[in-house]
Amino acid sequence: MKEYRSEKFEKIPVLVIGGTAQDFFGEYMAGGRVVLLGLNLGDKPHRARYIGTGMHGGIIYLRGKVEKYQFGKEVGIVEMDKEDWKFLDKHVGEFSNYFEFDKDEILSGKFIKLIPVTKRPYGRIYAY
Repeated sequence: MKEYRSEKFEKIPVLVIGGTAQDFFGEYMAGGRVVLLGLNLGDKPHRARYIGTGMHGGIIYLRGKVEKYQFGKEVGIVEMDKEDWKFLDKHVGEFSNYFEFDKDEILSGKFIKLIPVTKRPYGRIYAY
């Protein structure tokens, strides 16, 4: 997934996933926003490994239990801010309305925010 910004346009794709994901979720993500809600997990943790491997743009929001060892080395966990919660309120709200879930119940879960730690995760490998 990739986003596009210019002086006239700002195209930021958003993907909200109600369930969970498998290994390499968000691999090589170049932009946009992905929200992984884990609604089918109950109290179980996400099982995916290498989440965000090669990620160099965008944001991943994860709801539910996940451990640091499950992330690719190209992503870092950062604190959620007011704008993140506004974003989630809007998009989880749309998801909830469409699929008939309780938005407040979903938003009361634990969320983490993943961002890339570099814009060129493999720059040293391919640079001369």
